[in-house]
Amino acid sequence: MIIEQLMTTNLVNVAMDDTLAQVRELFQTHKFHHVLVVEDNKLVGVISDRDLLKALSHKLGTAAETTRDLATLNKRAHQVMHRQLVTLSPKASLYQAIKTFNQHKVSCIPVVNEDNKPMGILGWRDVFIAIEQYQESKSQPD
Repeated sequence: MIIEQLMTTNLVNVAMDDTLAQVRELFQTHKFHHVLVVEDNKLVGVISDRDLLKALSHKLGTAAETTRDLATLNKRAHQVMHRQLVTLSPKASLYQAIKTFNQHKVSCIPVVNEDNKPMGILGWRDVFIAIEQYQESKSQPD
């Protein structure tokens, strides 16, 4: 089984200068856990929902919120994104994906073509679903 068959292809990207307010809105609207940062159609970074939570003030939306807390929403994607990217090719195998997850201790792997253009994203849940489907198909009577 190759990654191309497992990856999520409905991608939502942000630009390096998009604000964390914009990134937060995407996370709230789409209910995913990672957003890709793209510049000139090339992957340059990844922001997780955990990265966003760390970068924003914990006082946002509370009675204790100050203008300084609100200012954290004006930070830019490039200020919090991960730049040390771990990626796979769409033709990579399921085994390569599992090995990559284990070696790099990441929770998602962007899938890019030879030009570093994002083609999809693979989460560890996608891997579990593939394993479950494979196991169920093996247990089906012929």
